[in-house]
Amino acid sequence: MKHKTFFWFILPTFLAMLIFIFLPLISIFLQSIHTPHENVLMTVENCDPFGCKKVTSIDHDAINDLKKTEPLGKFVGLDIYFDRGHLAIENVKMLWKKDNSFFQFIKALSDLPFYKAIFFTLTFTFTVTPIMLVLGFLIALSVNTISKKLRGMIIFFSLLPMIVTPLIGSIILFWMIDSRGIIGNLIQWLLSDPDLSLKASTSLTWIMLIVYGVWHAIPFSFIVFYAGLQTVPKDQLESAKIDGANKFEEVIYIIIPHLMPLITFVALMQLMDNFRVFEPIVGFSAEAHATSLSWIIFNDLGGETRQLSAAATSSILTIIGVIILLSPVLLRTWKDFKFKK
Repeated sequence: MKHKTFFWFILPTFLAMLIFIFLPLISIFLQSIHTPHENVLMTVENCDPFGCKKVTSIDHDAINDLKKTEPLGKFVGLDIYFDRGHLAIENVKMLWKKDNSFFQFIKALSDLPFYKAIFFTLTFTFTVTPIMLVLGFLIALSVNTISKKLRGMIIFFSLLPMIVTPLIGSIILFWMIDSRGIIGNLIQWLLSDPDLSLKASTSLTWIMLIVYGVWHAIPFSFIVFYAGLQTVPKDQLESAKIDGANKFEEVIYIIIPHLMPLITFVALMQLMDNFRVFEPIVGFSAEAHATSLSWIIFNDLGGETRQLSAAATSSILTIIGVIILLSPVLLRTWKDFKFKK
């Protein structure tokens, strides 16, 4: 009876995962190893009283027959994964064989579309996440020490960056740093350079996107850590004070160990969220200086010619990247659970 009850309890969740996760993943993978059929051309000779003329046109009947026999398209295996738009294996081999330094190799590698997106995605992820964790924790500690009458108002204003949608927030900051905006005008005045533009530099664009990412993500970590601080045992803090511990020692030896599950949770959520960075790039119109894996998928799906196979391949590579990225955190969580058990 117990097993039957558990089966009916888990069945809706399993069906939802099957429909919304596993089946789409299988569909995306199948699309990534097929490419659309090329147009079949036929040449017809049309004759009239003035002579004969050859006309080339698309053979729609032949294309329809191909679609019936191979509805997914032409099977290409892993060719799309290795082309220049993705892993670019041949290009990487050529760059590696050149007698250049490792720095020059990395620089040349960053010119390839997929690796350019990977470099920015990883830089954004591993810069924004730790800064967001530290600042969110420090803000939570600070707010927890002020008067309770002021906490509600401060918490509300602290959550505004998270309430504002990423696209709207990035557009607001984009116009602020524009040469006609407040920050842009201020920097031009301070450096006495009226032609200076923050949007014309790749490094400044990256810094701008990272600053925005931190600004937008801090409220989430702050509110989670603030809620966690309310559960810290007061008797342990009082015992530490009696033993002569200062504030710093209380944070290191009592508060942080108590909040470690929450820190792991926030880090896990933000790693996933930052790895799929997309809205800031669109909002800042930064495609010329920074692209991400999510932006590549969006770019493949947009435009007049939708490159479904390329978008599917980028999606599979992104999923693999997320699994690799989260595996250390998930492994540690599993070990902690196994040890406690």
